[in-house]
Amino acid sequence: MKRLAGICLTNVALGGCVIADVTTRDGTPAAIHRQYASPTAFYSKTIVIPPGYATIRLPGIIPDALPSGDFGGDTETQAENVFAKIAALLKEASANEGDVVAMTVYLAAPTPGGNMDFDGMMRAYGRHYGSDAQPNRPVRSTVQVAGLVRPGVLVEIEVTAAVPANH
Repeated sequence: MKRLAGICLTNVALGGCVIADVTTRDGTPAAIHRQYASPTAFYSKTIVIPPGYATIRLPGIIPDALPSGDFGGDTETQAENVFAKIAALLKEASANEGDVVAMTVYLAAPTPGGNMDFDGMMRAYGRHYGSDAQPNRPVRSTVQVAGLVRPGVLVEIEVTAAVPANH
């Protein structure tokens, strides 16, 4: 038997959010509900995380520097490095990429005054999220910034994951 209580918040900063209290009879949390705009959407339209989940928050992750000290590589190469680092950090926290519920991607233009390489980031993203091996896709925001923490860094990504609290 499931128990459900929901509140729809409107006309406030969190307008449209749903807070749900959903547990199963044995006390384990209900599954996270992900809604996609279409089966091929690159990110979730909404995600509802029921009570009983712990969150894991990773700060902005940037690519590893090369031995020369610079960051080298194009956006796709740097994004792949960042996604691999995120996967390793999640594993250390007993989670995985399928547990990621939210992501913010910051992209800097490869050339001053240019545009971010969104397609390069998406090629790397598609190897980690929304694939046959790992079909879950987080809610996501992607923004272009004037620059990141170090010269030559083109990608910085923050993620939030959710796992059952007794995980």
